[in-house]
Amino acid sequence: MTFSLSRPAPLPFARATAARAFSLRPAAAFASRLLGQARPDIAKAAAERWQIAPGTSSHIRPAKALPGQLERIAGAEFGSIGEVVRHFKGDFEARQGPTLGYRLRNALLHDGVLYAGGALRHLRRRTTFSPAALVPREEARMALFESWLGNRWFGNWLSDDCLTYRLAESAGIPYATRRQDGHMPEYERALDMLPARGTSGFFRELILFDDGAHNEHKRQRAEAMRRRLIRGPIERHSGVFLLRGRSGDARVLLNERRIAEHLAARRGFQVLDPSHAPLDEIARACGGAKVVAGVEGSHLVHGLVTMPPDGCAFVIQPPLRAVSALKLLTDRQGQSYALVVGEGTNHAFTANIDEIERTLDLV
Repeated sequence: MTFSLSRPAPLPFARATAARAFSLRPAAAFASRLLGQARPDIAKAAAERWQIAPGTSSHIRPAKALPGQLERIAGAEFGSIGEVVRHFKGDFEARQGPTLGYRLRNALLHDGVLYAGGALRHLRRRTTFSPAALVPREEARMALFESWLGNRWFGNWLSDDCLTYRLAESAGIPYATRRQDGHMPEYERALDMLPARGTSGFFRELILFDDGAHNEHKRQRAEAMRRRLIRGPIERHSGVFLLRGRSGDARVLLNERRIAEHLAARRGFQVLDPSHAPLDEIARACGGAKVVAGVEGSHLVHGLVTMPPDGCAFVIQPPLRAVSALKLLTDRQGQSYALVVGEGTNHAFTANIDEIERTLDLV
């Protein structure tokens, strides 16, 4: 295995998919699991790997919150309560790893699982189990830019996978298994994304990326994405409240409408339901907002990828499912993050309007 700083020379990008390939790799992987022999991650099978961008350090800023808010957190997602609270408290330096590329030879993609050289990686949940695969044979070099998280949550697709696309387009033919839904077609048009799509394939050469670190290179790609989405000067205003309603995983803020109407009347916030608004309306509302506010969730990423460099994310956290994932984005971009923790359960909680007002005064 070699390590280099430059990517391998690209193959011609013409596709030839008429032929099909047969493989028993799914059956072999299943047999290994039955024998208790765990397969390593697909990166272990790379024929070549290289560094695209170096790691950097970033300062984790403290979240703006009233005294006693973090003590209300009784449950957390994607980390322990202690880890989430530490991230909210901030005021420490974090090492962000490098961005890496990997080249695989003779890789198989079947039912959401990628196989190569005795290793594998799940890109999504399986739909069925089939011990054998008969799939299209891809002769051109393809570059896979999607992730498990991006396939599961729209917010991760927008905040991370769309940035990895910029790496993929210079390494091969960008390739994805996720079908377009929701706002994806609008974003792909606005961002000039034209990936090849398929649910399975046998790839003579496949490029993968380790792009999870929020390093300086990724920050710059995020800034470039914002410029593509905003496309020109935009009027600044006090803020926007993005309604969540009952979409996605259960996080039902019972007084969400009342809070939105209060902020509209008291502070001049615009109120927007992104599930029913076109991308250009979302970009206009969030692109000039001093504050992008709403219940924690993927819908807020619409605002975080377009709000100004000096903007602030104001997140209403459910007490039993506190998440600091969105703060990763504001930390990366050097923006502010504020929060209020509600009271109740994930299926029914409320947030105090007076506490919201006093927290906004801190912004």
